[in-house]
Amino acid sequence: MDIALFSPSSLFAADDDSSSDGETRETSESFVDRNHQFPGMELHIREFGFHQLNANLLWPGSFSFADWLVQHPHLIRNRRCLEIGSGTGALAIFLKKEFNLDITTSDYDDQEIQDNIAHNCLANNITPSLPHIKHTWGDIFPTSVPDWDLIIASDILLYVKQYPNLIKSLSFLLNSCKPKDTTNAVSPADCKLNGAESDQLPWPVFLMSWRRRIGKEDESLFFNGCQEAGLDVKHLGNRVYSIHLP
Repeated sequence: MDIALFSPSSLFAADDDSSSDGETRETSESFVDRNHQFPGMELHIREFGFHQLNANLLWPGSFSFADWLVQHPHLIRNRRCLEIGSGTGALAIFLKKEFNLDITTSDYDDQEIQDNIAHNCLANNITPSLPHIKHTWGDIFPTSVPDWDLIIASDILLYVKQYPNLIKSLSFLLNSCKPKDTTNAVSPADCKLNGAESDQLPWPVFLMSWRRRIGKEDESLFFNGCQEAGLDVKHLGNRVYSIHLP
């Protein structure tokens, strides 16, 4: 995987980032502990000061996505969710605490990342820790018959060279999904996707928030690649996208 060579100080203090800079402290293990304000709650999150395989910090997409999901709770109720590119696990922790969502985290196959997510779960009174899957995009997925009907992510389109691998993994998850409970399943053909007023989303579906800015040509490589892989892409408003089977 491409290495994320980012300066935490240059990325963290974005205008729409809801963190508390006054709570910042660096530990001897090159971690940074910060308090972050999510809708209705504050989470204490340990982030990597630097990690060559992890983008290290919470970025604006996590906060805007949390706001959007709080405004559209019917889209995630009764779902079994997998978050890819979980990073610190903060968004998954918020969704577990706010909605008691059945959610599994996932990120690059690296024990340090998994251990840090577990640390953040415990720091925010999530016990036992959320289930986690180590998986590198493009590799064989550890679960041969996935049953997550909702896949989510925020701000994961940094590694442009990894788009083919990301799309390969998404295609597998969407095409191979066998939900355990299909009571509330909605077929893509019956799905109403009318911007922010969507009544339903297909089962399964990939729901992504993308707030970081990269070149439009690079960004379009991902969305065009999804369409070339036979997936439908819809913008739901506020830079939240639905990607699902046609």
